[in-house]
Amino acid sequence: MGKIVCFPSLSTKQQQRILDAAPGYTLTVGKAKEIDASELKEAEIVVGWSPLVTEHVLKENSPLKWVQVWSAGVDNLPFSDLEQKGIMLTSANGVHAIPITEIILGMMLSHSRWLRQAMLYQQQAEWKSPGKPLPELHGKTAVIVGVGEIGSETARILKVLGMNVIGVRRSGKDVPNVDQMYTMSGLHEALSQGDYVINILPLTDETHHIYNQTAFEHFKSGSCFVNVGRGPCVNTEALLGALDSGQIAFAALDVFEEEPLPADHRLWGKDNVLITPHIAGSTEQYTERALDIFIQNLESYVAGKKLPLNLVNYSHKY
Repeated sequence: MGKIVCFPSLSTKQQQRILDAAPGYTLTVGKAKEIDASELKEAEIVVGWSPLVTEHVLKENSPLKWVQVWSAGVDNLPFSDLEQKGIMLTSANGVHAIPITEIILGMMLSHSRWLRQAMLYQQQAEWKSPGKPLPELHGKTAVIVGVGEIGSETARILKVLGMNVIGVRRSGKDVPNVDQMYTMSGLHEALSQGDYVINILPLTDETHHIYNQTAFEHFKSGSCFVNVGRGPCVNTEALLGALDSGQIAFAALDVFEEEPLPADHRLWGKDNVLITPHIAGSTEQYTERALDIFIQNLESYVAGKKLPLNLVNYSHKY
């Protein structure tokens, strides 16, 4: 039978789950520097990713048929090489739905309920209130741009809080808990309605700098922007301009065009910006959830069936 090479670190129990799902297959688990190139060249399935795959597999003839990456994003992979060799690519899309939904909610509440500002005053031992009634999320409108697994879970939670939810996605297909759905061609119309705009788009040629000056001019005045998608989806200078003008009252950013964000970057000094260091998807449950996705795909693969989860469309690049 075939060989599976896995880069993510797995416990003995987790490794056994893979072997139970693929009887007769052999499994090699180890960090990229620890796995011998000769073993990698024999792999039929690769779990995770390493530049070694490009160096020792894609440039040569090999039995590789399927790559299951350990991340939801795939924008850094060599699509053309994988597609040319007919190698299937699946992602861990969906593994982030719960933790990223939670951080989105935390970011929104940190602004609406004045939590971030209160923490800043706490550091100065200063008893200071906002001086005006605080807004609620209830009754406000959230625009979720990129309604996939994460966006669907976010919509579910926001509806529980009594928010109106507008969605934007490539297909325009309706999903539960979204009151109105737009295709990407209706992005600017959707943006104009949002008290909160939440970006969860992947990075593609079409989404690079999709939030440019024109897009921000369509934002509702005084709205809030949350970015947990990809940093390069946003033209940072255009965002700074929207923050300076007050078109956007608050931005919560987990991803950036340049990471780490340089210490002298203007975003650090803005009191209407919340910055987190690309941690939105961090969760103690990551490995188990990613493994669940792989196992379900693996069982179908071994049975000769179509992979049911997260098969990447090379044309769309996600």
